[in-house]
Formats: sequence, C-alpha cells, structure tokens
Amino acid sequence: MSTKLRPLYDRIVVKALTEDQKTAGGIIIPDSAKEKPTKGEVMAVGNGMVTSNGTTRAMELKVGDTVLYKKWGADEVKVDGEDLLVMREEDVIAVYA
Repeated sequence: MSTKLRPLYDRIVVKALTEDQKTAGGIIIPDSAKEKPTKGEVMAVGNGMVTSNGTTRAMELKVGDTVLYKKWGADEVKVDGEDLLVMREEDVIAVYA
C-alpha cells in the first residue's frame, strides 16, 4: 500500500497494527477497554532532520519497518478512509528485527 502523504523533515507516517481482540482465555475485549496500539508499519518517511549547521541528518527508519512507538507521540490522520499516524522519528522506541 502506498500513502498519499509525504512527511516533512524527520517525520514518518505509520499504520497501526491491531492486536488480538480476545484474551488467551477467550474473553472478548470491548473497544472502550483497549489500549492504544504501539506497534505499526512505516508507510512513508521524510528526508531527515535539518541540523543547526544546515546539514540534513539521514533517517534511520525506512518504509516497511515494523516499529514500536510511544503511545501518545503521534498525530492521527485519516487518508482515503484509512487511519494513519504521523510522528517524529524520535517517537519510535524500537524497530522489530
């Protein structure tokens, strides 16, 4: 899937990956009790952060990376009916290997 968003500078566009809606014991978790997802797939990346001396620091992340990110570090946007997150690269905690 390609996104119509092109993030600027050190921002990325992430599609949240949903977790199972049942517990191991078979209990269905209602939407109101679910935590915000913190795992997602990188859909687009910016060119990098401009440093104080005017150079651009390249992005560490690339399209297709599966990442773990901070719960409250993103802006939610809807593009073509799809919920996406826009966040800074620094809001990513880890990349799944």
